[in-house]
Amino acid sequence: MTTLAQAPSARRHKLQRWWSLWVTGGVDHDAVLRQIAGDSGWSGRYAFLIVISAAISLLGLLMPSVAVLIGAMLLSPLMMPIIGLGFGIATFDTVAMRRSATALLAGAAIAIALSVVFVALSPIQTITSEIAGRTRPTLFDLLVALLSAVAGAYALIRGRGGTVVGVAIAIALMPPLAVVGFGIATRNWTVFAGALLLFTTNAVTIALTAALVARLYGFGSHLSRHHTGWQLALFVGAVGLLSLPLGAALRQIAFEAVAQRQVRDTIRDRFPDAARLGQLDIDYARDPIRVRAVVLTPTLDPQADRVLIADLRARLQRPIDLHVDQLRVSPDASGVEAAQIARATTPRDNGPSDNRDRAAADLALIAGVAQNAVAIDAGDRTLRVTAAPLPGLGLTGYRALEARADRLLTQWRILLAPPADTPLPAITVDQGVIDVATLDALAWGAIRLDRALSIEGGTTAQRRAVTEGLIARGARAEPGPATGRLRAIWQPATTPPTGSAPEPSAAP
Repeated sequence: MTTLAQAPSARRHKLQRWWSLWVTGGVDHDAVLRQIAGDSGWSGRYAFLIVISAAISLLGLLMPSVAVLIGAMLLSPLMMPIIGLGFGIATFDTVAMRRSATALLAGAAIAIALSVVFVALSPIQTITSEIAGRTRPTLFDLLVALLSAVAGAYALIRGRGGTVVGVAIAIALMPPLAVVGFGIATRNWTVFAGALLLFTTNAVTIALTAALVARLYGFGSHLSRHHTGWQLALFVGAVGLLSLPLGAALRQIAFEAVAQRQVRDTIRDRFPDAARLGQLDIDYARDPIRVRAVVLTPTLDPQADRVLIADLRARLQRPIDLHVDQLRVSPDASGVEAAQIARATTPRDNGPSDNRDRAAADLALIAGVAQNAVAIDAGDRTLRVTAAPLPGLGLTGYRALEARADRLLTQWRILLAPPADTPLPAITVDQGVIDVATLDALAWGAIRLDRALSIEGGTTAQRRAVTEGLIARGARAEPGPATGRLRAIWQPATTPPTGSAPEPSAAP
């Protein structure tokens, strides 16, 4: 007869028997360890796969192309050394741990070094969407690594090797290392630190989770309770330490998403319904948070900055540095006046006797540059100038400045170019209709800067429609890869796209 004191012990014994019979009973521990030992160490095949995987990853990041990155993930040479390290921890096999750790560190060093050399020699050193996506790991990345490691360890123990392919794609170990090399080559330490944290998170979480799964399946059964407690403490401590920066990053991303919406709504609510928010740039890395916006409005609001700063401070509970550039739009939409240009001018007829120096001075004032920065072609009656950078002003605003100068200097052909680093406006699609004003601004900027545009993201039809619209307006453009939202990016100045239209000789 079983007493009450013996009941918990009996249930525990039954559970252990069930676990041994139905879970760990069918596992060939020696065969699994032999397979892992053969695949987790250093070898010529491993080094070759490291080089190929790193090169493919870097190409996929720079293009950017998700399909190419998936190809690099499928190779996944770093997975087995990390799994081997985890099983070495589970069995407390110092030889296995040393062999796997050596292969992992050597492979990571080769991948980073190759990426540094590749990026240093590459003419393209732009932070693409795929690179940026691997510089801000969050707590979600840790959870993905943990769950994927459970699946990977289970697949190896149960002999379901096909599952490891899906695990390799989910975790993506090599692309973060390639981004680490990119950060070193470009001396961008923010990119370097973020990608290194992502790789460390994946590697540590996979190794320790694999060790935990291995112990559950009977590996290291000869170890004492002291060893088991040490392994659990290592797992909990490492995951806890990684959770601190990753959790903080997740909170920051959530804050930025909310702040973006609140800033946009607050600025829109301050101006009349007919006003339009043309551009919004928020720099969360600054303290106070830096907000620059451009608003096209029928009436100027001199108190807007002061009121908006107070309102946003109350909403976000953060110090705010805000400035809104207001562009006054006439009710009939026939003209735009830049609010930051306070000088009142009256259009006049510039006859042949008109002083060209006065015309250059007027254009210099509008463009915000010195008079000697204006190029004068008296024979062609043309004035050329590159505008000074105005905080928060995009292509639409600079195009409005050119239109204003053209109305003032009626006998001169005005060619006002925006600064080379002017942000490109977002391409919006409303019920399948692409915003024509955005296409006009993009085409104007591309012609003035003599740069070609690549139209990326969105659907194939959208990219084709935007490209054709830009070419029809005289700009050089071509469809790019189908990754992310629909957007326009500058192509390298030395690489004009094939099949694009030549720039027209007359100003649009």
